[in-house]
Amino acid sequence: MTMTSGSLNTLSASSDVQPLRAKWGWIVALGVVYLIAGFVALGSVLSATVVSVFLVGIMMIIAGVAEVINAFEVRGWGKFVLWLLLGALYIIAGLVTFRNPLLAAAVLTLILGVALVASGIMRIILAFSVQREAPWIWVLLSGAITLLLGALILARWPISSLYILGLFLGIDLIFAGIGWLGLGLGLRQRSPSAA
Repeated sequence: MTMTSGSLNTLSASSDVQPLRAKWGWIVALGVVYLIAGFVALGSVLSATVVSVFLVGIMMIIAGVAEVINAFEVRGWGKFVLWLLLGALYIIAGLVTFRNPLLAAAVLTLILGVALVASGIMRIILAFSVQREAPWIWVLLSGAITLLLGALILARWPISSLYILGLFLGIDLIFAGIGWLGLGLGLRQRSPSAA
């Protein structure tokens, strides 16, 4: 009996997914938790914005502590001071987010708006540069939407900083929940015990 590479890939993918099939219920439950968290975040976008800023602050403090620890591993006085200073700045920035989360939200929203505008412009340029090789219209559409979204955020800044991060968090949680639900239910349908 000979196996083609396609049947080998299917067999390998099937054996990789097998442990997940037994856990399909947990994956569906995770999806439901994500959906509930997303709708709660959308119900109170200001609170969700503050929570997301606090999470950024925690990550900055963790990164700062890691930089400080790394400073003691570096040989040479100049590099040591540079790593130590970098770590201290991360820690200070993280602590500032806890002290004034709305100011931090304003700064993060401004950075997000500028990044979306720049990303949208670059995608539009990319779309016109690959016009002959690929279905460029989708890249152009994606760039236009990203550019428009960034421009809308910047046009309403700093007021948009009160809700935009929470809104993005809520939407992300909902889509993640839908993804986990889809995966879990798909695994359930293919599970031998579900038949």
